[in-house]
Amino acid sequence: MNHLTDTIIAPATPQGQSAIAVIRLSGTDAIAITDRLFKGKKLSEADSHTIHYGWIVDGEKEIDEVMVSVFRAPKTFTTEDSTEISCHGSPQIVQSILSLAIKNGAKSAFPGEFTLRAFLNGRIDLSQAEAVADLIHASSAKSSEIALHQLKGHFSSMLKDLRQELIDFAALIELELDFSEEDVEFAHRGRLKDLIHKIITVIHPLLDSFRWGNSIKEGIPVAIIGAPNAGKSTLLNIILNEEKALVSDIAGTTRDFIEDTLVIDGIMFRFIDTAGIRETSDILEGLGIERSKQKLREAEIVLFISDVHKSIEETVSDFHNLLLTKDQTGVILLNKADTISAAQAEPKTQTIADKSGVKNPTYHRQIQGYVTTIIDLFY
Repeated sequence: MNHLTDTIIAPATPQGQSAIAVIRLSGTDAIAITDRLFKGKKLSEADSHTIHYGWIVDGEKEIDEVMVSVFRAPKTFTTEDSTEISCHGSPQIVQSILSLAIKNGAKSAFPGEFTLRAFLNGRIDLSQAEAVADLIHASSAKSSEIALHQLKGHFSSMLKDLRQELIDFAALIELELDFSEEDVEFAHRGRLKDLIHKIITVIHPLLDSFRWGNSIKEGIPVAIIGAPNAGKSTLLNIILNEEKALVSDIAGTTRDFIEDTLVIDGIMFRFIDTAGIRETSDILEGLGIERSKQKLREAEIVLFISDVHKSIEETVSDFHNLLLTKDQTGVILLNKADTISAAQAEPKTQTIADKSGVKNPTYHRQIQGYVTTIIDLFY
C-alpha cells in the first residue's frame, strides 16, 4: 500500500509505433519530476490545465520534442498533481522517457493504478471504476454508450438515493424500538411499504438488465444450428460478406465452430457456425458436435436452419429437440427456398410458426432478411 504514496508513471497510449504517444505521471512529485526532464517553461510555476512546448532532455542530451500538460490537484482524474507528456510514438523514445523519469524518482504504475487512485481518493466509485475499463474496451457504439452512462454516475446516483432512504427509515425503526414501551410510532407503515415497493421497482430492472448489459459488452452470441449440409456455413459467409467458412456438398465439412463478429445498428453480434448435429461414429466429428451443443446452450439467439423439403413435422420436431430455454430466442430458417415457389413456401412457414411457437420463421435468402429478423428479435 505504500506504493500508493509514490509518484507513478505509465504510457497512456498502446505500445507500438504511432505518430504520438502520451506518458502520464500522477502523485505529489509529478510536476517536480517532469520539470527535471523538461527544457522549456518552468512547470512548477505553470497554471493548472495548461500545455507547454519544449524538449525532454537528459543532461545536455535532447531526447524528444514534446508538449507537456500540467494538471494540479484536486481537479484531476486521480485528484493528485498530474502531468502528461505528448511525445513522438517511437517505442524507443517512449522507453527512454520512462527510464529517465524513473531515474528521477517516479515509480512504474501497476496495471489500472491510475483508476485505483481515482477510486481510493473518492473521485469515482466502484461502479464508475468498472465503467472506465468497459469504455476503454467498448467494441460497439451501444457498449460505449452504456459504459459512458455508467461513468457519468447515473447508476451510482440511483443506488445512493435508495441507500439513503433505507438508512433514514432504519433510523426511524430503531427509534421506535427504543420507545416501544411508550407506544409511539415514528415510522409510518404505509411509507415503509411504499419504500419497499420503490426498491423492488428499481432493483428488478437492474437485475434484468445485467444480461442485456453483459451481452452488449461481449457481443450477442448467435448460434447457427442445423443438420449437416443444411447450409450453415453458407449463411455465415452471406452474413459476414466473406468466405469465412469452407462450403462443400460433403456432409460434415465443419468439424469445429467458426466465430466472427458483425456490428448491426451499433450492437455487436457474435455469429457462430457450428458442426452439423447428427449421430456419428467419427470421433473427431463427435467432438465438433459436442462443441456445437455447448455453443447452442450459450447462445442468446439460435438460427435453426432446415431444408425446405423436409416435412413440417420433422422440422418442428428437430427444432423442439434443441431444448431452448425461455431466455433464448429461436429463429427457423428454411434453406434452399429457391427450389420451390413462394406459393409453396409461405404456407409452409406459417404452419411451422403455428406448430413450433416461433413468431416469424422465414425462407428469405437475402442477407437483409436475416439481419432484419435478428435486429427485431433483439430489440
